[in-house]
Amino acid sequence: MKVILIRHGRTDGNVLGKYMGRTDEPLSKMGEMEVASMGSFLEIEKVVSSPMARATDTARLLFPSAYLDICTDFCEMDFGDFEGRSAEDMRDDAEYMKWVDSMCTSSPPNGENLEAFKERTCRAFDLKVRQSIFFKEKCLVIVAHGGTIMAVMERYALPARPYFEWHVKNCCGYSVTLDENKWMKEPFFEDWRDTEGPCR
Repeated sequence: MKVILIRHGRTDGNVLGKYMGRTDEPLSKMGEMEVASMGSFLEIEKVVSSPMARATDTARLLFPSAYLDICTDFCEMDFGDFEGRSAEDMRDDAEYMKWVDSMCTSSPPNGENLEAFKERTCRAFDLKVRQSIFFKEKCLVIVAHGGTIMAVMERYALPARPYFEWHVKNCCGYSVTLDENKWMKEPFFEDWRDTEGPCR
């Protein structure tokens, strides 16, 4: 089975380097143009998407005839008090510097712990893969966030890499091949590659 993981198009917050985890920001005008320039893929019948506007906007532009299966557990990490602010904005914020010093693994104030975020993301991903296998689907397309994709690739891709090394740009992601039979016992990606478009 093929799995396509796509990060949403650009937002104004992305351009400004802001932490926009649970902030429901739409695509910017430039982001819409960039996604539209990739073309539309009418052969895709279903897409699993984060409920955030930037993800659903991207999914609808790329896959206009597809049914959107909304998965709340594919939301980006909740950055709590850091939401809507950039690293530059917080360079004198002691709580932010403490979080950075922890390699961003501790919980932001009123936010989400990285390990808890990765666990919910990968649990949801495994469920969606198993559902696709049960229904004998040959391609699972997921439109979500950078952190979502990083969590999935860190957990399942071989050879293993640390979480932050799986970062992808907007509109990019990974194309993955997995063995449906092996997944039920030993879930991992047999083969994967970077992709600069949804189905290339």
